[in-house]
Amino acid sequence: MKTLLLIRHAKSDWSNPLLNDFERGLNKRGEREAPLMGEVLSQKGIHPDLILSSPALRAKTTAIAMAHKLSYVKNSIYYEPTLYASDVESILSVIRNVSQSVDTLLVFGHNPEFTECVNEICGTTIENIPTCGVVAIRLYTDNWVDIGFNSGELLFFDSPKEHR
Repeated sequence: MKTLLLIRHAKSDWSNPLLNDFERGLNKRGEREAPLMGEVLSQKGIHPDLILSSPALRAKTTAIAMAHKLSYVKNSIYYEPTLYASDVESILSVIRNVSQSVDTLLVFGHNPEFTECVNEICGTTIENIPTCGVVAIRLYTDNWVDIGFNSGELLFFDSPKEHR
């Protein structure tokens, strides 16, 4: 079985209106919550074989902070441009191309696409993955190529709000 974790970036900083969307980093809350959720995943025994992230600064920063707490080498994070300003089918296409040797995959990105992706894969109705929210999915297959509609079950849905 494959395990997929879809993680929305932590709270972004809107204080500089001159920055474009891609360059927005994290605000103070986001800087606190990203390592917190990394620690939560570590306590749950999550050991990623691969981390993929949107290259947008807020997603990259979240991925790096969480990777550190998971003892994952930050230089091994792969930044996939398709995960920024994307759609569900494009996200699934990225996941379908992951090596079969990967059993636990963490993917960092954005809403609303990530919430839609979870609902597609699990056949569920989550209204919103909050910032720095984590959704873990167990796939019904041993092959990433088979990911799609109703191809997995929700293992857990967690967010920083549960740990404040």
